[in-house]
Amino acid sequence: MPLTFNTAADYLSAARQVAVTGRTTLARLLAEEAADRTSDPAEAARILREFPGPGKRQED
Repeated sequence: MPLTFNTAADYLSAARQVAVTGRTTLARLLAEEAADRTSDPAEAARILREFPGPGKRQED
């Protein structure tokens, strides 16, 4: 069954699942996307604190 990502909660759930497998870079990327999709800046900051590390996305 393919994964569907529509909401911040979807990305955050995936980030947590990936983090337990030790794939911290992918978890951080998913968390960054979750934070971007969160309208509350405090909640976005909390999400990023849950997945520490430098931002991994490359912007064009």
